[in-house]
Amino acid sequence: MSGVVSPANQGDARVNGLVLRELRSIEEFEDVFRLFDGIWHFSPSGAPVTVELMRALSHAGNYVAGAYRCDRIVGASVGFLGTAGAEWVLHSHITGALAGHGAGFALKTHQRAWALERGLERITWTYDPLVRRNAHFNLARLGARPEEYLPSFYGTMSDEINAGDESDRVLAVWRLTAPHVLAAVRGEPHRPVIPADAVAGLRERDGRPVRGPADAAGAGTVLVAVPRDVEALRRTEPRAAGEWRVAVREVLGDLLRDGARVTGFHDRSCYVVERPP
Repeated sequence: MSGVVSPANQGDARVNGLVLRELRSIEEFEDVFRLFDGIWHFSPSGAPVTVELMRALSHAGNYVAGAYRCDRIVGASVGFLGTAGAEWVLHSHITGALAGHGAGFALKTHQRAWALERGLERITWTYDPLVRRNAHFNLARLGARPEEYLPSFYGTMSDEINAGDESDRVLAVWRLTAPHVLAAVRGEPHRPVIPADAVAGLRERDGRPVRGPADAAGAGTVLVAVPRDVEALRRTEPRAAGEWRVAVREVLGDLLRDGARVTGFHDRSCYVVERPP
């Protein structure tokens, strides 16, 4: 099936052995909260979504869905309707999944089908631009594109994954009917073409960020590297993690602010950024 969601009984959907469905009951929302807490280990006051909020969002017609394998929840996603200019979009606030089930990709294709059924053409979400696996998943596996850099977007965060770092995010925009997105949801990851004259605006050396040459400012294509494992760096070398945060904010953030477009994520290691002609 290559990740394509197909209808199932009682309003459910099935994809690659998973059952996906919208959630309605308090018990289901409690399962989602426990799943998320097991992934992020929230502080008592730091949960990004509560059982009560999921109940309200679902009742108001927003997106709250879970992925199940053998009646066990292995992934979930919570989103709400918003606007981008005059256009309605679905903003995917939080998605979490246990590794090894393919639930993240399945939930996104389910989310995409939900949005298209309601006449929406875009889904947006934020993610930490320093996390390589998320960048690869969002850009290569799904075909989403970062379109805005958001410094310290959530303020101070206290969960185990983000604690000790600033909460910079990029806004990813998923244009649901774009040709490269249609290919991605068929299971054909997007692989950007890197021109021979591409310049490294930021690269990695011995675990630290290194800025590119002065003439990178005039390059048509700029490669912006991110660390191999920023979550491990936060625990073992917090100074290095902080250096990466500042470097990516200044290089990638400035490029996006000046009108450049991210067109892909190359070799699971760096953003491919195209400057306007």
